[in-house]
Amino acid sequence: RQHEGLRRVKRAWVIPPISVSENHKRIPHLLVQIKSDKQQPGGVVYSIKGPGVDEEPLGIFSIDKFTGKVFLNAMLDREENDRYRLKAFALDLGGVTLEDPTDLEIIVVDQNDNRPLFRHDVFTGRVVEGAEPGGSCRGGWDGGAEPAPHAGTHRDARAGAGTCVLTADATDADDPDTDNAALRYSILEQGTAGIFSINATTGQICTTRPGLDRETVGVYNLTVQAADMSGDGLTTTATAVIYLEDINDNPPEFTKEEFSMEVAEQAAGVDVGRVFVHDKDLAGSPNWLAKFTILEGDPEGAFAIRTDPHTNDGVISVAKPLDHEVRDRFELTVSVQNERPLEPTAPTSPRALATVRVRVRDVNEAPVFRENPRRVSVPEGTPPGTPITTYTASDPDTRQLQTLTYALLYDPADWLQLDPHAGTVRTKRELLHPSAFLQGGWYIALLLARDDAEPPLSATGTLSIEILEVNDHAPLLQPPAGVLCGRPGRGGTLLLGATDDDRPPHAAPFHFQLSPQHPQLARNWSITRFNGEGWPGGAAAWGVPADPRGCWRVWGLRGPVGGGGLCARGCCSARGTTCATTSSTTTSRAGARRTRSAGPRGGGDALGRGGGPCQPPTPDSLPSPQDAYDLNQLRHPELFSPRAKPPLRRDAPLRLATPPAPRQPPSSPSDIEDFINEGLEAADSDPSVPPYDTALIYDYEGSGSVASPLSSIVSSLTDEDQDYDYLSEWGPRFHRLADLYG
Repeated sequence: RQHEGLRRVKRAWVIPPISVSENHKRIPHLLVQIKSDKQQPGGVVYSIKGPGVDEEPLGIFSIDKFTGKVFLNAMLDREENDRYRLKAFALDLGGVTLEDPTDLEIIVVDQNDNRPLFRHDVFTGRVVEGAEPGGSCRGGWDGGAEPAPHAGTHRDARAGAGTCVLTADATDADDPDTDNAALRYSILEQGTAGIFSINATTGQICTTRPGLDRETVGVYNLTVQAADMSGDGLTTTATAVIYLEDINDNPPEFTKEEFSMEVAEQAAGVDVGRVFVHDKDLAGSPNWLAKFTILEGDPEGAFAIRTDPHTNDGVISVAKPLDHEVRDRFELTVSVQNERPLEPTAPTSPRALATVRVRVRDVNEAPVFRENPRRVSVPEGTPPGTPITTYTASDPDTRQLQTLTYALLYDPADWLQLDPHAGTVRTKRELLHPSAFLQGGWYIALLLARDDAEPPLSATGTLSIEILEVNDHAPLLQPPAGVLCGRPGRGGTLLLGATDDDRPPHAAPFHFQLSPQHPQLARNWSITRFNGEGWPGGAAAWGVPADPRGCWRVWGLRGPVGGGGLCARGCCSARGTTCATTSSTTTSRAGARRTRSAGPRGGGDALGRGGGPCQPPTPDSLPSPQDAYDLNQLRHPELFSPRAKPPLRRDAPLRLATPPAPRQPPSSPSDIEDFINEGLEAADSDPSVPPYDTALIYDYEGSGSVASPLSSIVSSLTDEDQDYDYLSEWGPRFHRLADLYG
């Protein structure tokens, strides 16, 4: 649009700011009168709005609506509101606005009506004793002072890192742009004049000269003042407490140069006494805590010294038992120093060493068995009254005349007797194996040694007696009697064993041989070791008689146990196959007897003393023909007349026809086992034999046989079920089997 020409602007009414002093007491007080240029015939109505009028705080200001005079109705406080901004209005009588609203600003002028306030009533600070004076006390920790935090306590000032201790700062609620809030600090009282100074504008407190000694004055209490109006106005005070930090500038010192104490001998771990020291440094700190060392007089380390942390005393105790008879007094050199090293500037102490004299008091000591336990060996069977050992104790109290007596404290089997004065132990009765009181061949007894002091003391010694095994039992041949069968040109065997009541090494293993006194035995007899590894001892005796008929006696079958051991003597007798008509069973008997050998114990031959030839078997010792099987019929069937009629087969059902006669046995079977095996093979291949049982019956057992019935040999070779109903058809003898399996 086209630029319009200049127009005259209407001048608005403007009210300059109004200043009023706080705490004005002439109320109401006229502040200003406002007037509008738009005068109306009926007049102008004035009004004001804002804080202090119609807003909180209410009622402070008011205006005359017809004259426009503004009044102050209450005292003002600059610290609460330093100015008020109001709006002034001009209206006609009808309420129409004559002028635009204008601003009315009322400024509250400050007065020095507030004292300075310290941030804390008590300020605390710490500084090490001996700290050097600070410089300008400027801010910054390195080389100066660190401004204190607003917590009432302040960081420690260390030597070499600044000596300003703390800052006691204050505030003033008055206008900071006026002298009403211009503060100045000063120290009113500090006890020792000239030790500390304060920065007048910052409130930093620093040391002014050296000489701070905690041991002389540990705490300083300063009264600090803050004043406004640059020191000429209102004032306030606070307390500054400055603690001196301890350094190790005082070495510990013994209270005296010599200490004496006493301790009983044989006492270990007990306290002997105390040595006392004094240290001026802060009690309980590492600068005060003492550390003791035994320098001389205790090369064996019999004593120890520790520090009592509560009293700082040195406590000397016994580390190893002392013996009055060996050494009755000690002279120890003890040194003391602090846990923390001394300051380089600290003086040395002339009383850092002390002499401690310890006297060892003699007391009664218990006897001592130097050899405990005492082990001795005694052969078994030792007769009563035999000395075993002399078991004595010694009395450590060599400087006291005392007598020791002895007693048996533990002798469970009552085998021993003891000389109460000499300590000699003897056997009271014979010591024999076996016994319930022996543990692995050892007998344990306890002896008591007692002195005659008041009160008496005693010691216990253990006596371990080993009961040595003696070879005093001859081995016994087993079995004592046996049966030996033979035939022309072929011998029989007899399995022999032996037992011995002795314990190793005088028992098994055994050695069997024919008697060397009868060399003719070797022509017909021999001995072979059988199962020697897994059995205590055994041998098989083989005999081949020269004459197949008659009775033969074999002498001297024996079993010695190693060289020089005891041996058993035995003999065997054999009867030929035609010696008996009622029964062809051959019987042999063997006997054994305890004898002494010709070994280290001396005397006697290898067979021992006594004993006669073995007697031949009597008819009473032979088996009854009704109670035995005639096995010779199996070995030599050609010597017997054949049966007139084949026997009835008892392994076939009764309803079946009588099977044919059994096969002829081999001409010369080597053994019963071979014969039976051949018979089994023949029966298996014979189609006329029923498959119910393959064991053939070769002779009648007799009515009084106690043999159990044979089970089926082949039935165990198959898993198929078999039908046993036919057992009920075999007669009354098979009723029991029929009930079990039918």
